[in-house]
Amino acid sequence: MPLKPLPMPDPGVPDLGSPRAFLRWLRRSQRRGQLLATAWGVLELACQAALPLALGLGIQAAVAGDTAGIWRTGALALLLAALQAFGAVQLHRQAVWNWITAASQLRQLVARQASGLGAGLSRRIATGEIVAVSSSDVERIGWYVELLARVRAAVLVWLGLGTIVLVRRPLLGLAVLLGVPVLAASVWPLLAPLERRYSTQRAFAGKATELTADTVAGLRVLRGIGGEELFLDRYRAASQQVRGAAVRTARIWSLMQAQQVLLPGLFVVATTWYGAELVIRGQIGIGELVAVYGATAFLSSPLRILGEAAHAWSVARVAAGRAVRLLALNRTADGEALTARLTRSERADLHDPLTGLTARAGRITAVVCGDPDVAGHLAGRLGGHLPLAEGEQPEPSVRLGGTPLDEVPLAEVRAAVLVQDKDPVLLSGTLAELFDVPGTGRIAPERALAAVRAGDVLDALVDGSPECQGDSMLARITEKGRSLSGGQRQRLALARSLAADPAVLVLDEPTSAVDAHTESRIATGLREVREGRTTVLFATSPLLLDRADTVLLVHQGRVAASGTHRELLHGCPEYRAIVTRDEGAASAGRRTAQDGPSASAPAEEKV
Repeated sequence: MPLKPLPMPDPGVPDLGSPRAFLRWLRRSQRRGQLLATAWGVLELACQAALPLALGLGIQAAVAGDTAGIWRTGALALLLAALQAFGAVQLHRQAVWNWITAASQLRQLVARQASGLGAGLSRRIATGEIVAVSSSDVERIGWYVELLARVRAAVLVWLGLGTIVLVRRPLLGLAVLLGVPVLAASVWPLLAPLERRYSTQRAFAGKATELTADTVAGLRVLRGIGGEELFLDRYRAASQQVRGAAVRTARIWSLMQAQQVLLPGLFVVATTWYGAELVIRGQIGIGELVAVYGATAFLSSPLRILGEAAHAWSVARVAAGRAVRLLALNRTADGEALTARLTRSERADLHDPLTGLTARAGRITAVVCGDPDVAGHLAGRLGGHLPLAEGEQPEPSVRLGGTPLDEVPLAEVRAAVLVQDKDPVLLSGTLAELFDVPGTGRIAPERALAAVRAGDVLDALVDGSPECQGDSMLARITEKGRSLSGGQRQRLALARSLAADPAVLVLDEPTSAVDAHTESRIATGLREVREGRTTVLFATSPLLLDRADTVLLVHQGRVAASGTHRELLHGCPEYRAIVTRDEGAASAGRRTAQDGPSASAPAEEKV
């Protein structure tokens, strides 16, 4: 089966009731692949089990001096060997297809979940845990799904072989039919310890991955303060925890593997001993003894597969539990169905009842926060991107035109409210692909690029992409725009947001990395392009604040003052302290406030 359908158009809606339910859903989602793998597995194992029979018949023919019988059994053995080889190749191909399909499906589900929850996902689950689910857990679950077909094939061939032997030799048949389940059940006492130890190993690995991600993200800062050795020691300690847990898990797995060799070997020895006794008594011939030995020796293959399946089930259930925890997250506290709809969002006010912030429709509203983290959190709230953290109490939902965003499907929210955070990501590809985003079509990419004064950015991209032959839209952007400066990346991201032309655009420090001259020109272009559209601008730069229709000061979690930039600069000491970076202004303002009312009016009176 070709892998052309991957990635899937729709990975489906998984059953997240439990890890077992999730694994059952994965199995059902690839019925055809499972059936084909089972059929090829039956062919391979059946030929493998029948080959000793052909050899036994050939030996018996040789003892009897039957030349024609020798040729017949030789041809039969050759045919069985060829069919076994063909079945093994086809089984391997189909098993790999099943593994890749299950892994791809799970990765698509994780990607869809990450896209759906946005930046708020890291508030619910650590970044390292997400990476571990989409890497090592995917491999474990794919291994289990792939192994299921081989288990079915082994069981079917074992039942068929046992039935044939039972008809020929009842006592041997009972030994074959009963011996395999008994030997397979011998690994059960080890499954619980294996699962516990692997769960511990998986938890340590997730923490180590999280530490690695945090270290890489802050490597530049660490080097600046000389903290590399401190974090290296922390990673060494975490790595040793993972190593120790992996060794403890391997000890259990080694015991299971030893059982898979020892117990079937004892079973084969006992069965062969009994067959030899029958030969001595004259009840069976030498050829039939060889067939009996080959049949019992074959049973090591089903037993090996069953042992591997026991191991795969233990680790897959742990991995599925982690995956279910990630995929079961919802934007809302109880995960209720979202049926509300936004209407005429381009003419609707955006209101946050938690802070009292209101952005009037069609106007540019600037928001000043003393803490950048508060600004980033509030920007995420305005876009409906912040699901509840574990144990966190629900907060009042942001409303657009009176409709709570938490009650609207996320796709519709994002079509109406676009949030650009302070660290936007540029994906690799051409400039035309960067601007291939859903939008109204009202703002062409060329106009958006002109508004952010990105002429030097286009020149740099063209110089670095000779293959574009002067066409800037065909110029290539490297991964995350690493070949560009921070200011250039910011301007490209801002141009992309402007080209999308959403009804409401929320920008978090969109020009923090550009120089003052360019920032002033961008502020002018931003106002021209966003004319008649609602724009919320989180910034502390006077050049941007002076272009806003209304400026709001958020202090201690609430809107404390509102007005124009110049009004607040002269009348609100707290605002002046943040914008001018003058701590003395805030202290003077607090002393003045003790003697008389502040010059700034409440937000509700001026918005």
